[in-house]
Amino acid sequence: MMLRMIPDRPSDPSLDPWEEPSNALVAQLRARKAGSRAPRLNDPFPDFMLPDSQGHHVALRNLIGSGPVVLGFLRGRWCPYCAQELAAWHDAMPRLEAEGGTFVAISAETGGLAERFRCEIAPGARMLCDIDHGLAMMLGLAFPIGEDLHRLYVDAGLDLAGIFGNSGRILPITATYVIDADGIVRYAFVDPDFRVRADPAAVIAAVEALRGQPRD
Repeated sequence: MMLRMIPDRPSDPSLDPWEEPSNALVAQLRARKAGSRAPRLNDPFPDFMLPDSQGHHVALRNLIGSGPVVLGFLRGRWCPYCAQELAAWHDAMPRLEAEGGTFVAISAETGGLAERFRCEIAPGARMLCDIDHGLAMMLGLAFPIGEDLHRLYVDAGLDLAGIFGNSGRILPITATYVIDADGIVRYAFVDPDFRVRADPAAVIAAVEALRGQPRD
């Protein structure tokens, strides 16, 4: 199951000037099979360590020590679809935690922006900071946006270089994973279309299915 964050209606660039460039970007990513190298169902998920938005270093092996973890890779607060997704997880977190799971968001925003993102929308969540998209690149979840799209962002007043503390020419593919206590992927949702996200209900169902299963 998935959540489509855009309305089902005929295209009308006069109503949404970002629709055509977004559709073109998604078509390019699909043609390049972007995200196809990312971890899949039943793959071991690479261990990693990242700082959280409050400056504490966090390792995946420690996160999964207390049960299944939902990892949500987000573009940032500047992306309205990511804001909607994080808000959906804010509402869903009590159900997830009742099943023994933990939600952890991942954003590459720097300079306190990731912490602001967390506090404004989901203060009960943990936010990890993927500096320079390093983890996303290792997982095959990062891509260059190209000069044309970069110029569109700049012209619209969106300073990705300032947001990410780098050239601002790389973005992550949004993705959602459930990682079990053994570090194995038990649910994977990767879609180059950043307007389409995993349904928290489907993710929580995957966590629920892990209850009572023996560990390897």
